[in-house]
Amino acid sequence: MPHGRGAKMVWSPLRKLVSRFPERNILLVLSLVVGICCGLSAVGLKLAIGGLHHLFSGITAGGGWLRYLVIALPGVGMLLSLLIVRYVIKDDIGHGVTKVLVAVSKNDSRIKKHNMWSSLVTSALTIGLGGSVGAEAPIVYTGAAFGSNLARYMGLSYRNMTVLLGCGAAGAVAGIFNAPLAGVLFTLEILLFNISMSSILPLLVSTVSATVVSYLCLGQATQFTCNLAPFAMRNIPFYLILGVFCGLCSLYFMRMTLFLEDVLGRLKNPWIKWAVCSVLLGGMVFLLPPLYGEGYSSLAPLLNGEEAGLRLIGFFALVLLLKVFSMTFTNAGGGVGGTFGPTLFVGAIAGYLMASVINLIVPGNVPVANFVLVGMAGLMAGVMQAPMTAIFLIAEISGGYQLFLPLIITAGISYGVMRIFEKYSIYTKRIAQTGQLLTHDSDQAVLTLLKTADLVETDFTPIRIDATLGELVEAVAGSDRNIFPVLDGKKRFQGYITLSDIRRDMFRTDLYEKNHVFNYMLSAPDYVYPDDGMDAVMQKFERTGAWNLPVVTAERTYLGFVSKSRIFNAYRTELRNVSQE
Repeated sequence: MPHGRGAKMVWSPLRKLVSRFPERNILLVLSLVVGICCGLSAVGLKLAIGGLHHLFSGITAGGGWLRYLVIALPGVGMLLSLLIVRYVIKDDIGHGVTKVLVAVSKNDSRIKKHNMWSSLVTSALTIGLGGSVGAEAPIVYTGAAFGSNLARYMGLSYRNMTVLLGCGAAGAVAGIFNAPLAGVLFTLEILLFNISMSSILPLLVSTVSATVVSYLCLGQATQFTCNLAPFAMRNIPFYLILGVFCGLCSLYFMRMTLFLEDVLGRLKNPWIKWAVCSVLLGGMVFLLPPLYGEGYSSLAPLLNGEEAGLRLIGFFALVLLLKVFSMTFTNAGGGVGGTFGPTLFVGAIAGYLMASVINLIVPGNVPVANFVLVGMAGLMAGVMQAPMTAIFLIAEISGGYQLFLPLIITAGISYGVMRIFEKYSIYTKRIAQTGQLLTHDSDQAVLTLLKTADLVETDFTPIRIDATLGELVEAVAGSDRNIFPVLDGKKRFQGYITLSDIRRDMFRTDLYEKNHVFNYMLSAPDYVYPDDGMDAVMQKFERTGAWNLPVVTAERTYLGFVSKSRIFNAYRTELRNVSQE
């Protein structure tokens, strides 16, 4: 995006042009622009990762000591990303999907400008050099940043800025996977709340345009080429078992990830943490090559139905258990990447292991490739708690629409098993622990559309703390409100007075010079700050039992009052607007 004086020259005329048209129409045009940007970004990220991987794979395949470079390469990628993040970006850009959720929940859907490129560069270096993470979360963060910043530059409302942010995330998923429908479902299930039906159209425009760009640049081949067997009803019990297994694997994946993050978080020195993680990750990828990079290339034999013996089953069971370690080491050591790709990878391994074990025990083969794909959906449904996204994503990226019934069965069972143990997904767990998650509750979803700063009432007559009763009575005579904020000489809020507090004395002229404001002043039960989320504001009202609360800055400078009645009226209006769209 342009900066400084150049930005004003570019965006001012565009804003004037946009203001002549309804925002709803402008939103459709901008969703197309965002979709194209997301498609190009996804293509660029794929090519960068593929190019780096091809370059260094060729070097390490040279034989001799060169093959040991694979131990050092992931650490080099992590170091480069760490240096860029610390000295160029100077911001935390990890856990991209979670960051988008936080932006929607408490940051007015605003994402910093650098996120339109920073996640792309650092994740390309991390993954291209062997970091064991996925490219999906960084591209989602990038797409959401495109939507957020474009909406802000064009002066869109918070509601439409949030929708355009969702368009960016949806377009990113569609562009990286060539899966437009999965992109829409990803945004609806994981990122946004109960948006109106009219908001789905911009999401569709964004995902389709991103997919078309990806098709034009990279072709129409599916992400995973496989040999699928026709669905057989006799295999339904095995898909049920796979669903339970995927649910348990999802629980392990999520809890082990959070545990390892907590353990590694105790290392405060980033360079020591990088060294420890680099050594551990390098040893793991050397001993278990499928852990190198995204690992998708290792799935090709499995998707083509390769049979397994006990030794191979043991090998892939170890890969399944250790993938979460390699992923967490990569992110903790300074690399940039997400859990989306590792989730699909572990799901594929889980499906392969289940099919292989069944084929060893039960006469009559179950189709290994089918179980590999369905396992992907199972893990995704459990870890991300997004069964619909899982079902349609795997169908789209594999061309395996004939697997709909197994996908639904396994994803549904895995999701149900995971919900028994975990209420939140891997993306929302940390946010929920801090009480900041607002986007997945129906009532609070509408509250996120309300901004505290927009509901502040300022038509109260302030009075000095040292004013006399006579001066207070004059202020009452000139005011239509029955609350009077009390301020000191620096406009800082000290308390308040209500009309009922002075009713008995306000007609006693003999007290006008004797009594002062501080004789009647009451302390506020709590304070509201302009950047408070509406959920936090409502909790303060609930806790104090107050009907009005003062709004102040961090230095307690008085700004106004916010009332329950105004919040309720705004809530009803917003709910009606959402319902009518």
